Amino acid sequence: MTLRSCRRILLSDGRYTVIIDCHCHAGTGDGLTGPWDTRAPLQDYLRRATAAGIHRTVLFAAFHSNYAVANQQVARIVASRPDRFYGFAFVHPERDRGRVHELVKIAIERYGFVGIKVHRHDAGITREICAAARAFNLPVLYDVAGEVSVCELLAQEYPDVNFIIPHLGSFAEDWRAQLALTDHLVRHPNIYADTAGVRRFDLLEQAVKRAGADKILFGSDGPWLHPGVELVKIKALRLPPVQENLILGRNFLNLISAAAWRSKSWPMTGRLVSSAKSITKNHSA
Repeated sequence: MTLRSCRRILLSDGRYTVIIDCHCHAGTGDGLTGPWDTRAPLQDYLRRATAAGIHRTVLFAAFHSNYAVANQQVARIVASRPDRFYGFAFVHPERDRGRVHELVKIAIERYGFVGIKVHRHDAGITREICAAARAFNLPVLYDVAGEVSVCELLAQEYPDVNFIIPHLGSFAEDWRAQLALTDHLVRHPNIYADTAGVRRFDLLEQAVKRAGADKILFGSDGPWLHPGVELVKIKALRLPPVQENLILGRNFLNLISAAAWRSKSWPMTGRLVSSAKSITKNHSA
């Protein structure tokens, strides 16, 4: 199987699926711990994604001590190619306490973002974040870092908010966590998972079989993981075209439908667009 074979899939009704990578970092962090808080350049990622036939990508910041600044970096990259990128607002559960609603409001109304990103490495998700997601009707991509039991609480307390749990629950390849997340996918209609960095293929296959293709989203964890290699995993599932189409893009579009419609009414500022090209050049070189 080659990367070229992962290009658009012709469905039975004559439509082509749109392949969307729902998980990619971008911009510059302000730490030096590792790539995740230092720099997320897009030049190689875009070349690889284009070769693999990936049409659109969801961008959010690298780890940062001030996500208001980091989100603005990402917004400028998104503004440089709005036909290629979506944006998610990264928020810190503790440092942004008391201002999450305002940060998300800016990201939606000024930047045209369509979701929220949270990482357990920063801190555990809060009611404040969930309330903002509910208020703006946004999906939340929350990396639980293996602590999948929180999905039970999220599903019960916020049944009207959709949560995407990346890495099938564990980038660290904790198979117990990934099995447990599959149970949540089956039982809770608002819990979803992405495929980024999932290395135990049998667990991915089991998740699709048990929970259904409508609960899984394709993601790569770019720019550090190769988007074409991650995409081949989806092809290797050998699903019927309609189910594959759900994973590759349709599920994501369904989750952001309300936010995407709203963002059309709030175009990005001229200043943001005018500075987009220079910012993108700096962060993709």
